[in-house]
Amino acid sequence: MSAMGFLDLTVPEHAYMFGFLQGDGSLKAGVGRKGQLTVELAVRDTGLLEEFQALVPFYSSIRKRTRSTNFADEYTSVIWTLCALEAREWLMELGLPVGRKSEAVRPPDGPLSLPDYLRGFIDADGSVGVTALGLPFLSLTTASEPMKDLFVATCADLPGRPRVVNRNRRDRIFNPMATREAAVDLAIRLYYEGCMALVRKLTAAAALRTWVRPTRPPPRRWTPDEDETALRADLDKAVVVLRRTASAVYNRRQQLRRHRRIVDRARALRDLRLFYEPL
Repeated sequence: MSAMGFLDLTVPEHAYMFGFLQGDGSLKAGVGRKGQLTVELAVRDTGLLEEFQALVPFYSSIRKRTRSTNFADEYTSVIWTLCALEAREWLMELGLPVGRKSEAVRPPDGPLSLPDYLRGFIDADGSVGVTALGLPFLSLTTASEPMKDLFVATCADLPGRPRVVNRNRRDRIFNPMATREAAVDLAIRLYYEGCMALVRKLTAAAALRTWVRPTRPPPRRWTPDEDETALRADLDKAVVVLRRTASAVYNRRQQLRRHRRIVDRARALRDLRLFYEPL
């Protein structure tokens, strides 16, 4: 137990919980000693809030509520509430702001289990999965520049590592995203076996581990007969006969025509140095 109180951020579970609270927790202060910390998640994530409740040596409650939202007529969520003033003061001392916190949050000072802390923040404000093109990704949505910098710095220097990341124009939010090998490496380091995490994101991260960059077949060379078809046939007919895309046939046709113009000019000038083979 650290001098900061009930949280020791070198302990993986404590670091994870604090990262999650910085991303998805709401800390409010009232008159005098009043105030509360709340975290509201989908009912399927009840297990994580029960783990948080077990970590905190103060009374806290978990309740469900059902309401109508823009996405569902009946949406059921689960809310964890912690009111103890001592606990709230310790959390504020560590770096959990009161009220609107999106731009104010930053990594805590002092010793820290970094993979667990960052995993907590990503579970709260990030995404793990596969793109429509089948590429693995791990991303973060944050208004905090220090958190954006931490995410980018944690990504290994591999293909898919986020480079220059600026705020988007619509809402001034950072959206750093690691893809391909960088995402796989980050998922392996952050979502290790037995770690505390949202089950759905732990499952998604486990699926990323199996991704292997697909090998590309060698480029298909153009034969003399194919060149003749590309030059002579109608474009639509050439696409069908050659089983190539329209852009590939068109570009090859332009290359061949350019080459023939150079050859004709060389012959006219009788300068053999201008001859060369087409690509």
